[in-house]
Amino acid sequence: MLKKINPTSTAAWSNLQSHFERIKNVHLREWMQDGERFERFHIIFEDLLFDYSKNRISQQTLEHLFDLCREVDLPGAIHQFFEGQLINETENRAVSHMALRSPATKSFFVNGKNVQDDVHHVLNRIRQFTEAIQSGNKRSFTGERFTDIVNIGIGGSDLGPVMVTEALKPYHAPDMHVHFVSNVDPSHIHQVLQKINIRRTLFIVASKTFTTQETMANANAAKNYFLKYGTEDDIAYNFAAVSTNEKGVQSFGISPAHQFEFWDWVGGRYSVSSAIGLSIACIIGFTNFSAFLDGLHAMDQHFRHTPLDKNIPILMALLGIWYNNFFEADSHAVLPYDQYLHRFPAYLQQLDMESNGKSVDRKGEAINYQTGPIVWGEAGTNGQHAFYQLIHQGTKLIPCDFIGVVNSHNPIANQHNLLLCNFLAQTQALMMGKSIEEVEPELPRDQQDILPFKIFEGNRPTNSILLKSLNPRTLGMLLAMYEHKVFVQGYIWNIYSFDQWGVELGKQLAKNILPALQDNSTASSLDSSTENLIEQIKKWRKD
Repeated sequence: MLKKINPTSTAAWSNLQSHFERIKNVHLREWMQDGERFERFHIIFEDLLFDYSKNRISQQTLEHLFDLCREVDLPGAIHQFFEGQLINETENRAVSHMALRSPATKSFFVNGKNVQDDVHHVLNRIRQFTEAIQSGNKRSFTGERFTDIVNIGIGGSDLGPVMVTEALKPYHAPDMHVHFVSNVDPSHIHQVLQKINIRRTLFIVASKTFTTQETMANANAAKNYFLKYGTEDDIAYNFAAVSTNEKGVQSFGISPAHQFEFWDWVGGRYSVSSAIGLSIACIIGFTNFSAFLDGLHAMDQHFRHTPLDKNIPILMALLGIWYNNFFEADSHAVLPYDQYLHRFPAYLQQLDMESNGKSVDRKGEAINYQTGPIVWGEAGTNGQHAFYQLIHQGTKLIPCDFIGVVNSHNPIANQHNLLLCNFLAQTQALMMGKSIEEVEPELPRDQQDILPFKIFEGNRPTNSILLKSLNPRTLGMLLAMYEHKVFVQGYIWNIYSFDQWGVELGKQLAKNILPALQDNSTASSLDSSTENLIEQIKKWRKD
């Protein structure tokens, strides 16, 4: 059971508040006069570099933050986390996605049971399945090789596989294509079905319960389309499922040999390293999928065993708390300077905001301090021409993570250097700004009236994260780094990060509204706005 400590009641929090008042107006220009600052405020872990020197902190700031960790017993919480204890107390579950990437030779206990045999049994089945797909030994109902994979899921069953397959496009098998359907909007499934040859397509239905409304609607649409070309018996060839609902899977027509399970101690937004990653393994191959799991595990071990002052996820989490709770920064931008990572911010939105978007603490009491930030972002340099104006000169303080990749998979002319110089220039500009003394000499005497508009305050904090290259292992490390950052922040904020009751209410209400949309009865027992919207929808449909 996790401790239930209000962080604002700690001595460390009080010390941080006093410290904040003393240094809040110190400019990063002043901090950066220290020639040793980068040396002290960066960490290299394997092929990943984390530079946090461009933050509005001193060593004393960090010491106060480390005191906070110790006062709420973060090390004890990490121990419970990795020991498979029931830290998701509102759902009475363990949170043990780290077991999914732990080697078979290492024990990992969940509720007192070593789960590694179960985990690696499923992984071995995934290996056999994906190798058969890629080799052509497993074929469509027509006897043809599979050329397309369609993953049907939503939330964690979609965002993770989409992001990883996009990030690892250079590792895709030749002559194979992967597609994703998540939105219940029929236009989504329609667009994908128009792109594929149904006779050479493997459909993967990803739903733990096999009852998720959006996923099953899309799965049935795909099935009905498939049955225009094949029979009910043929479904066993061209469909697979990632689910624990054996009865529901078989009723759909999917062969038990094509069902892959995962467990209730795997949360949806942490499930990309489970069988939910089946579509990833099919498109990049199991060897590369294993390297991805190894990268996740490597960062798990770094997080579990590294002291506070050298622990990248903990430092990231503490910096976020520093800005969120003391500078009152209510959002955080993630800016990957690599096109393959263009879906990474969307993935992190679910990881972070569904985890830490909570207003009740672990005692069930209302919280009077800020918890999870709004997470958003876009791939550079696109974002520079969209929203960087607000980051540079707006009234809001927006801490940013800049993610760069040193060696490109596509070294065309000088373009990668152009990308990296923009990455470096933006972090420098946000840090340094541009003073009135620097602007004045640039303006002719008759244009001095525009001087205020060209001044940049600077003092905008950033983290710089560099990967030597973007490959399965480094991507795994990057993902696990953010996973553990979210855990640390949620624990310190005294909230439960691994439930998501906030998504349930809308689903419940949707079930009540659906009958009113589908028949001619008048909507009732609803608010007047919703009732009238339903009636207008019906009217326009008749027209």
